[in-house]
Amino acid sequence: MIREHFAYRETITTILADDALHIEAAKEGMIAARCDLEEYLLSDSFFQISYDPVQILNDAPEIVKHMSEASLEANVGPMASVAASIGWAGIRSMQNAGAGFGLIDNGGDIVLFSDRVLHVGIYAGSAPSSGKYAFIIPPQKEILGICTSSATVGPSVSFGIADSVTCFSNNPAKADAWATGLCNVLTPENFSEVMLLLKNSSVTAVYAVIGEWIGEWGDLPAIIPADVSYDLITKG
Repeated sequence: MIREHFAYRETITTILADDALHIEAAKEGMIAARCDLEEYLLSDSFFQISYDPVQILNDAPEIVKHMSEASLEANVGPMASVAASIGWAGIRSMQNAGAGFGLIDNGGDIVLFSDRVLHVGIYAGSAPSSGKYAFIIPPQKEILGICTSSATVGPSVSFGIADSVTCFSNNPAKADAWATGLCNVLTPENFSEVMLLLKNSSVTAVYAVIGEWIGEWGDLPAIIPADVSYDLITKG
């Protein structure tokens, strides 16, 4: 397996693949999607700064459409799903290049498809459980988004208190948007009530950490003890 760190402007990723050609395909897909987004922002700068869903132009590129749909479903700003949307473009490019396995971690938002079992570590900052467990992800023919938002880790804007909120979905943009939206409002006391928002959504599972408290919802993959290496986490 090849592991390569790849950064392009604010997009900071780790790419996993079996073939160097598939690494290059991932880079090309992400750069193309990012360039499409940047060009669109020249004509619609509000799309970049709004914390609420935004009506998009009819001729918007695919990445903008994915971000808009995700923001509408999760009721957050479009940029809440930018990391996974760019990663999604890279993963689709890998598939088009003939890859049977690919994973892109864009700042904690993971998009993958896989012909093997994978272990995805759970990192939640200073929470007691952080770095001690991992999800077991079975082989995935379909693209899967595993996206995490945090109010205590990283530079992203959050209005909540959670150390981490991880969402699973076959629509990576929506996994990313929902992770942000849920992280904005989740507390141990309102967890069950907030999970009602996911009815009829694209999210299949949620794993939330707030200090010593852990909340689980939906069809979560198995979780095992693990020694999660901080050095493997994608950082700027």
